[in-house]
Amino acid sequence: MAEAYCVKCKAKREMKDAKEVVMKNQRKALKGTCPTCGTGMFKILGKA
Repeated sequence: MAEAYCVKCKAKREMKDAKEVVMKNQRKALKGTCPTCGTGMFKILGKA
């Protein structure tokens, strides 16, 4: 599981249902939901 910042909860949480996506600029990112409030979470990964 990946950890990301939830804007609604204002805290770092473990992302639920995290999926790796590729953005328009070909960088990888993780997209998932907050387990507490259900808000969408997004984390940009490093260049690799």
